[in-house]
Amino acid sequence: MKLEVERVGNSTGLILPKELLGKLNLAQGDWLYVTENSDGSVRLSAYDPAFEKGMKIAEKAMKTYRNVLAELAK
Repeated sequence: MKLEVERVGNSTGLILPKELLGKLNLAQGDWLYVTENSDGSVRLSAYDPAFEKGMKIAEKAMKTYRNVLAELAK
């Protein structure tokens, strides 16, 4: 599916088609969670507070143990 980045008032945004809103189970006012993948792509998913909390914990662990993770990646 190809979406155009559009001007929305004084901002920039995406207009999501009805079928995509249905697949994501979203309605106006809902939040999306954006996850960056290692290949540079991004993943959009319905906002999940529990997932966000887990991601913050994972990000803190990756920052704390970045040297260890770099060694393990070799």
